[in-house]
Amino acid sequence: MSDAETLATSAPMAAVILAAGKGTRMKSARHKVLHEIAGKPMLGHLMDELDRLRPAATVVVLGAEREQVEPLVEGRGGIVALQDEQLGTGHAVLMARDALAGFDDDVLACFGDAPMVRAETVAAMIARLHEDDAPACVVLGFRPDDPLAYGRIIVDKAGRIDKMVEHKDASPQERAVNLCNSGLIAARAADMFALLDKVGNDNAQGEYYLPDMVMVAQDEGRHSAVIEAAPWEVAGINSRAELAAVERQWQERRRAEAMADGVTLIDPATVWFSHDTRLGRDVTIEPHVRFGPGSSVADGATIHAFCHIEGARIGEGCSVGPYARLRPGAVMEKGAKIGNFVEMKKATLGEGAKASHLTYLGDATVGAGANIGAGTITCNYDGYFKYQTVIGAGAFIGSNSALVAPVKIGDGAIIGAGSVVTKDVEADALALARGEQSAKPGWAKKFRDAMSRKKARK
Repeated sequence: MSDAETLATSAPMAAVILAAGKGTRMKSARHKVLHEIAGKPMLGHLMDELDRLRPAATVVVLGAEREQVEPLVEGRGGIVALQDEQLGTGHAVLMARDALAGFDDDVLACFGDAPMVRAETVAAMIARLHEDDAPACVVLGFRPDDPLAYGRIIVDKAGRIDKMVEHKDASPQERAVNLCNSGLIAARAADMFALLDKVGNDNAQGEYYLPDMVMVAQDEGRHSAVIEAAPWEVAGINSRAELAAVERQWQERRRAEAMADGVTLIDPATVWFSHDTRLGRDVTIEPHVRFGPGSSVADGATIHAFCHIEGARIGEGCSVGPYARLRPGAVMEKGAKIGNFVEMKKATLGEGAKASHLTYLGDATVGAGANIGAGTITCNYDGYFKYQTVIGAGAFIGSNSALVAPVKIGDGAIIGAGSVVTKDVEADALALARGEQSAKPGWAKKFRDAMSRKKARK
């Protein structure tokens, strides 16, 4: 949800993202970090946010089902490192050492399933690493409403870490502390790997834990520091319920941002945005509207209730819905209108044009000021190929018409209601393509009488 503004750090940095876990609690054939928040994979959120810091390298440590994740990592310029054997978070970071060979500056270790951390927070961690007291490590802490079973961070008044302790090992006094360990750590590259080399695995799981490097540094007479983040920034996702919770939090922040930027949300809780939704000023969005990826809405447009919009561009002053669907490639130019139960796909509705109800416009171009009557469809598919329909400026398409593509309707032309149009119509012409109406006086009464007598005999 961040803007694209880049941030400068006090020194060059690299990121190591841990994503080798199997994510068994998701109960999914899809890798955990590919599950989406606001239409973007959670790993994509994290990598895009870290890119704002212009990292020298972003190394993603993968293990099981790595072939699913590699295209996303490499598509964003990341480097893949492998952790074939799952021996803990500290061991996972060590798997990135070869990828960072020759890099002597700062390294952030973070988690692919904790995707909401902000670039500003990471920049603050790097800055703290370079303060005069030169801590060996900087740990990101947070204060949740309920500390649950999180590890605790015990600090002095200067924010230096006295002790980091797991919940199960903490005393009652230590458990009363609400400063918890997020797991994110920054250190200079030399320190990061040297300290991790000394971390042991004498614990119940027999694993090498990343936070233990802080205690290793302390044993060597060096201190570490902590800075704090909001709990939502470090929320981890290990289940579908946690994924839904992070999605909900993201949407709440995006709604607040939209309203602060001049958008009216009639019932904010019922509007759902994509990660890339763009909204102008004085846009009004009624209840139960959902945006998929790739949509923009210009100043002064109104989106009425129960609309689904994805991959669409809505122009200034347009009106959409209620109960409309805009699919990828839909474009509404200034002042255009679509009404209830109208669907657009790869279609452009020109300036001031209208399709007020019960219409399908697919693979079509509609000129400025045209009026599309109720029940009109562009028949764009023959079962094998798609074809274009072009409707000229100021044309009037009568209700319940079928325009069989490829076909062109000229400027100002009128298509009579109920027509099936299979040939081009020249400008300003009237086209009628329907059978002639005939009437048989008295026929209906004779029919009813005959059927009544027949029914009475049974």
